Amino acid sequence: MIIDTHVHIGKILNFNMKKEEVLYSMEQYGIRYSIVSDIRAAEFDHHQKPLPFFLQTPQIRCLQNTVDFAKKYPDKIGAALWMKPYHESADEKVYKLIEQNRQFIKALKFHPFHSKIPFDSDKMEEYLKLAEYFNLPVVTHTGGCDAASCKRVYEMAKRHKGINFVMVHMGLGTDNSEAINLIGELPNLYGDTTWVPMEHTIQFIRKNGDEKIVFGSDNPIDGKDTYLHNKTGDRSIYQAYFIELKDMIPLESYEKLMYKNAVRLFQLEL
Repeated sequence: MIIDTHVHIGKILNFNMKKEEVLYSMEQYGIRYSIVSDIRAAEFDHHQKPLPFFLQTPQIRCLQNTVDFAKKYPDKIGAALWMKPYHESADEKVYKLIEQNRQFIKALKFHPFHSKIPFDSDKMEEYLKLAEYFNLPVVTHTGGCDAASCKRVYEMAKRHKGINFVMVHMGLGTDNSEAINLIGELPNLYGDTTWVPMEHTIQFIRKNGDEKIVFGSDNPIDGKDTYLHNKTGDRSIYQAYFIELKDMIPLESYEKLMYKNAVRLFQLEL
């Protein structure tokens, strides 16, 4: 079984990730369950300049769109609610939406790079109260700028011991060593494999054990066959996870990485 904990839908900037592509890729590549967030919640562009008003989608619309997808395919899709902490807040509408749809919602999602807000800032506190209130894990992008540093996620996890945090990418564009070391220091801090080379995941398991990392991919960022190849046709790094990795680590460790840890962390009933 494979559970992908980091999948997207929505169209913004140069991204266009369709629900149909998510469903196709799951069927084609044997993904049992995906945890999905709506990329339209991005608040800043790739250069961290504010997106113009006509490109901004209200937070509640992004959240409802994700929940609706999960409600339509509850046996395949879970919702990770991508929040907009720079422009909006964890207001009454958000609490109400989660309360009414908690069974379909598996996590809160943040992207400090595309929200241009330090993850350990005071602004984030109201959202973490939301996560704690509903007992939801917090998944957050790491890498690309100081606001999204692994160290800031570590500091927030140390401050909020009752919440589980996932470092998505474990420091995108790095050798992942800082994330690997930091995750090993706290029981409520996890990593995910999105764009992490297989060799670094093996290093993670050797150092931190096999219970604190989950499989994620950014599917379908490179199209409906993201699991197979990138946009230039080169082999996807996830093929190594699907094929080679199972012969390089113990079977129990492989199963924990690919689905068992996700079932436990995101409270899934499959």
